[in-house]
Amino acid sequence: MPPVAQTLREINGRGFSSPAQFLKGVVEPCLPVVMRGLVSAWPAVHAGTRSAADFQTYLASFDNGGQTEAFVGDPRIAGKYYYAPDLKGFNFERRRMRFADALAAIVASHGQSGSPTMYLGSVPVNDYLPGFAEQNVLPVLAAHITPRIWLGHASNVSAHFDAYDNVACVVAGARRFTLFAPEAIAGLYVGPLDNTMAGQPVSLAASAPEDDGKYPLFREIRGQALCADLEPGDAIYIPKLWWHQVESTASFNGLINYWWDAFQGGHDAPYTSLLLSMIAIAERPPQERQAWKAFFDHYVFRSNGHPLAHLPAEQHGMLGPLKPDNYAKIRAVVMHRLRGG
Repeated sequence: MPPVAQTLREINGRGFSSPAQFLKGVVEPCLPVVMRGLVSAWPAVHAGTRSAADFQTYLASFDNGGQTEAFVGDPRIAGKYYYAPDLKGFNFERRRMRFADALAAIVASHGQSGSPTMYLGSVPVNDYLPGFAEQNVLPVLAAHITPRIWLGHASNVSAHFDAYDNVACVVAGARRFTLFAPEAIAGLYVGPLDNTMAGQPVSLAASAPEDDGKYPLFREIRGQALCADLEPGDAIYIPKLWWHQVESTASFNGLINYWWDAFQGGHDAPYTSLLLSMIAIAERPPQERQAWKAFFDHYVFRSNGHPLAHLPAEQHGMLGPLKPDNYAKIRAVVMHRLRGG
C-alpha cells in the first residue's frame, strides 16, 4: 500500500493511571489512538531493544514447553502471508512445533536474505509463558484481560477486523498500522468469511496492487486510510470492527496484544447477532429487508433516541435498561424462539 496522507491521533501513553481513566479517555470515543511509550518500562521492551537474542533469552525464562502453530513462508512471498491465486489455499505452510523451537528459528534466521520467513500469532501468554504477565503489567486494563504474543520476521498481515477492542503493544522491532473505519467495508472487497488465514476475513482490495482494476470502489477510500509507525514501548488502541493492516518492518518483531469487549453487557457478542441476522434476513426480498432495516434502526441503533421516550420509564418493559433484569428476560425469549418455541 502506498504512503497515506492521514495519520492517527497520538497521545502520551504514560499519562494513564487507571482502567477507568483509560476507558473514559480512550475507549469510549471508539476511535483509534496511538499511545506513545505506554509500555516503555516493561522488562520485555528493554530486552527486545537490546537484541533479538536477549529477547529470546528473556522469553525462555518463562517457557513451559508448550506447542503452537507457526506460519512458514517461502522467501518469494517476502512475509506476505496470503491466499493462493485461486483463493482456496494459502501461500504458506502451517507447522506444529514447540514455542521455544519456533522462537529460536525466528531469531537464528532473522536478517538473512533468501531465507524462509516465520510467524507466530495470537499465542496465549499465560498458557505458554506463565509469569510473563506479572512482570509486564498493563495497568490501563483490568487484571482479568489476558495478553497474547505475536513474533516473527518482517511480515504483512492483510487488513482485517476484530470483533473485540484491541490494545497492541510493540515490544521488539517496529510495526506499521494502516486502518480503515468500519464504514469503509463496501469498498474493501472482503474475502470469504469461512476460509481465512487466521480466523478473520480480510480485505482483498487493500492487499492488491494500486493499479488493480478489480476493485474500483477501493480507489475512493484508499485516501481515507489512517497510518502510524510504532516503535518498542508504543501501543495502539484499535476499536472493534476497525479494519487494520499490520506490517512488521524490522527483521525481528514482537508484539503483545489484549482483546476484550469494553462494553459487554452479558455473554452474547454482537457478532453473533450479525450471523443470526444473515440467516434470518439477508435473502428476503429487498423491500422486506428495508422494512427490517427500519425496525433495527428504531429499536437497536436508536438514531432518533429511545423508542419509547414518549412513555414513562416504568412502562418501557423489556425496552428498559438491560440491567438488572431485562437482559435475562430478552435472552430467555430469544433462546425459546431459537428452540422453535
